[in-house]
Amino acid sequence: MDCSICSSLPVILRPPRNTICGSCYDGAKCLINLINKLQSDKPANKATINVASSCKTLMNASEWIMDLKNREEELEEKIVYLGEFSAAFRHRIHTDIELKSGFAASPSVSAHRALLATRSEIFKNLLESDGCKAAPMEAITLPELSHEEVESLLEFLYRGDLAEEKLEKHVYSLALAADKYDIPYLQRFCERYMLRSMNCDNALDVLEIAEVCSCRALKENALDFIVRNMDEIVFSSGFEAFALKNPHLSVQVTRASLMDAKKNRPNSA
Repeated sequence: MDCSICSSLPVILRPPRNTICGSCYDGAKCLINLINKLQSDKPANKATINVASSCKTLMNASEWIMDLKNREEELEEKIVYLGEFSAAFRHRIHTDIELKSGFAASPSVSAHRALLATRSEIFKNLLESDGCKAAPMEAITLPELSHEEVESLLEFLYRGDLAEEKLEKHVYSLALAADKYDIPYLQRFCERYMLRSMNCDNALDVLEIAEVCSCRALKENALDFIVRNMDEIVFSSGFEAFALKNPHLSVQVTRASLMDAKKNRPNSA
């Protein structure tokens, strides 16, 4: 059947011969249903969205998508504008405090008190002075981080992003720092990276970090991945060291594996 949407010659298909193939029909319905679901999950901002509250036609869908495109461009412009603050970090412009790693002889990294205080409640409390307790005048030491990790942490705090190679190298340390210093956005950023990069070589590390940071969703995903790849992971070189270090997690892995085997066991006659 010729389709008035995807046909190579749609110009000859005009009312009353308005035919549409099953694929285009299903696609249109899925698009409209998706937009309505997104609108119901997150109510539209009336100041920025000028389409009907309920998407009824493909024209409504087109308007909604164009509006999202305009908002995306505005957000990109805003990100560039806010990102210029990172130049103050790169060029050490008017810095007023130093962050030190816990490793001896490592150089300190210059930063701004205001930035630290706005990104982390812990840093904010450390830097506050209530008249009885003086705030640190010169430096804050982060004993669990190396110099490179301190630099990566600060780069993220200034930019809200981190280069892939740095994230891959320091994601576990940054996740722990995000948990310790109460930086929720960094914690979510690290969780998303660990989820999308999980494999048989790092799943046990992800599970361990998720347990320490109390990331329930990440832990459940890691356990599920380990169970699905049990043979390869359990017989890997790192599993014995993991089991000795984390006996409680080893028990949870074993239980999850047994529950999965029981669930998938065929019913006996």
